[in-house]
Amino acid sequence: MRLDKYLKVSRLIKRRTVACDACNAGRVSVNGKPQKASYDVKPGDRIEIKFGEKSVAAEVLSVEETVRKEEAKELFRYL
Repeated sequence: MRLDKYLKVSRLIKRRTVACDACNAGRVSVNGKPQKASYDVKPGDRIEIKFGEKSVAAEVLSVEETVRKEEAKELFRYL
């Protein structure tokens, strides 16, 4: 699954366009490297998102096309 879509499905970022813009601006890194929105996310990847001075780190536990809002938290684990 594409990185921008995963960020939206997992609800780490609310909208896919915002996720795509964050990736293109270099604010999203996977396994320590800045990645584009087209990066293929796999279980075990570590995603870090920078929001201004704050940053959020999460580990991908599973990749699913669609999930309910309540189940979105099961796709990743905060680090």
